[in-house]
Amino acid sequence: MSKLPKIIWSKIDEAPALATYSLLPIVNAFTQAAGVEVVESDISLAGRVLSAMGLAPDELSKLGEVVLEADGNIIKLPNISASAGQLKDCIAELQGQGYNIPNYPENPTTDAEKEIQAKYATCLGSAVNPVLREGNSDRRAAVAVKRFAQNNPHKLRAFDANSKAYVAHMEGKGDFFGNEKSVTLDKNQKVTIALNGKELKSIEGVASEVLDGTFMSVSALKTFYKKTIEEAKSKNLIWSLHLKATMMKISDPIMFGYAFEAFFTDVFAKYSDTFKEVGVNPNMGMSDLEKKIAGHAKEAEIKAAFLAQVEADAPKIAMVDSDKGQTNFNASNDVIIDASMPVVVREGGKQWDRTGAALETVAVIPDSTYAMFHAEMLADCVKHGQYDVSTMGTMQNIGLMAQKAEEYGSHPTTFELAEAGTVTVTAEDGTVLMSFECEAGDIWRMSRVKDIPIRDWVRLTVERTRLEGIPAVFWLDEDRAHDAELIKKVKAYLKEYDTAGLDIQFMKVTDATRFTNTRIREGLNTIAVTGNVLRDHLTDMYPILELGTSAKMLSIVPLLAGGGLYETGAGGSAPKHVDQFLAEGHLRWDSLGEFLALAESLRFIGQKHDDAKLKALTEALDEANNGYLDNSKEPGRKVGEPDNKASHYYLAQYWAEALAKGSNAELAAKFAPVAKALKENEAKIIEELLAVEGKAQDVGGYFHPNDELASKAMRPSATLNTIIDAI
Repeated sequence: MSKLPKIIWSKIDEAPALATYSLLPIVNAFTQAAGVEVVESDISLAGRVLSAMGLAPDELSKLGEVVLEADGNIIKLPNISASAGQLKDCIAELQGQGYNIPNYPENPTTDAEKEIQAKYATCLGSAVNPVLREGNSDRRAAVAVKRFAQNNPHKLRAFDANSKAYVAHMEGKGDFFGNEKSVTLDKNQKVTIALNGKELKSIEGVASEVLDGTFMSVSALKTFYKKTIEEAKSKNLIWSLHLKATMMKISDPIMFGYAFEAFFTDVFAKYSDTFKEVGVNPNMGMSDLEKKIAGHAKEAEIKAAFLAQVEADAPKIAMVDSDKGQTNFNASNDVIIDASMPVVVREGGKQWDRTGAALETVAVIPDSTYAMFHAEMLADCVKHGQYDVSTMGTMQNIGLMAQKAEEYGSHPTTFELAEAGTVTVTAEDGTVLMSFECEAGDIWRMSRVKDIPIRDWVRLTVERTRLEGIPAVFWLDEDRAHDAELIKKVKAYLKEYDTAGLDIQFMKVTDATRFTNTRIREGLNTIAVTGNVLRDHLTDMYPILELGTSAKMLSIVPLLAGGGLYETGAGGSAPKHVDQFLAEGHLRWDSLGEFLALAESLRFIGQKHDDAKLKALTEALDEANNGYLDNSKEPGRKVGEPDNKASHYYLAQYWAEALAKGSNAELAAKFAPVAKALKENEAKIIEELLAVEGKAQDVGGYFHPNDELASKAMRPSATLNTIIDAI
């Protein structure tokens, strides 16, 4: 048994999961020498599916208890926020491996099918983050990471003179922003949501929490899509849709489906009877549609009709994979806004067409709530030109996300309205808190923010602002109902702290973006204090521009109960990394996020437990991380170059060297021969790691790899394994 608290390392999906097979044995060999055990907990999509069906322990629920412990310490790698299509693929893979689990019933008719769908629904979308994020987010680039990026700038594509690229979003009373209402509860009470007097959902409201109600008008949405398609055609721009159907698993797939139908209006109209016959659901995208029509008498005819529309270039449609002919509508989870919009900015306001050409785009983001940020980001570059990576400043973020704050916690209270009428939100005593006049098909939702997370958000902001000595801006708009409630609370809670000498401001989204970007272009740093969804958008946009990837960001979540959650970066590109690895044995995933998270996780234990070995271990890892950056040991992108496996070797080498000359004599004696062996065998180890490059790999499954096969594929150096396993 270790004398110090253990660290829980999440077993998740795709590229970071493959990387874990190589990295975790190294991590444990080092940390156990200082009395810290790192254990895995399976919260992968496959693990959650098996758990939902009663065939595996419910590890996610167990971690939900850990985050409520004072010593809770979790390193969370990026997980799949599954779409229905991904869930079905995962189920099929598990069935192929011999697991006796039922298919996912898209349109359940019996009670048994409804029960199965309800169980599987717990695996859809943002199932993990709301459970684990029992604290607010402190996200920033480590100083060494930012310095490395400035000294080794990645390429950003210049914007063309007189660029026509822009973001289109809804305006007025049609979208979630325009229709929002908000109240703060005065006491604990039951709150009921009803449509025309028929209850949709009741919740247990908490005193001082903020409740928001709003809806997306589907008729306004359809009008908006039609308008943007016509504008793209007239301006000769690529039409691209940007949503987040993964995290917003109820609302955004519906919005995606309407866009799919709007772009291919004639095809959907002509084959409506066939689509109804085979159960086509436009919310699932083109890949699912093709599966549904497979073998049908009209299959070739329907595919030709879609292809004709794409090749007509009227307007052009953005592609997610030009080589495979996959458009923006392939699947709702293919284009995730906080990953896709930074690419639009990075590529000079461009997306790729069916020929692979990069052309200027109209980026379509229906809801203006967050589209205003992206609109200003793109407009700023059109006006001032591309950023200079070597000189640009940085954006740090303090994000309000504890206890399922805001839209990311709204899934249980989001409804596609079955009929037109009045939606009411009623207090326990019968008082109508909010009411909305809606049409059939409108998407109505309620979001919540509890008071304790808001207080902690303010505390964390004051602490970071004083520590950093730079301006902090609350991205809150007094004209947005939700923000108006938060502004009142934040201003009241700020009075509880000494803010003398601190520059803390309030700005609406557009103004905050301009303020931040002006400072970034001057090489200055700024703290953005935002809600949960904006946190995601900002902490992908700015790092991708500044660092080349958001996976290199420090993401620390001080948990409300006193523990710590350390998130390791974004996994948006993870599927392509896996494809490359399976085809040619090369994994280009960069585990720097894991390295940094581990250092912070160890540091957290050290703050509570004064231990000489732990202190030396943490200091040595900091030195190793700096060495990893200073010596440019990140994975190469191409087969034949040192990849993720080699990057883990170099971390081990630098870590052992730092320990060998470190402050703890016992660890120095233990790791001196390790450092010597790693250094002397460098050429042999790299040769063994590169020997598998260019060869197809079989790990036994995409969603549910075989541990033995995956470990063999990710630990191909017998020399390295012998050294590590002997520690």
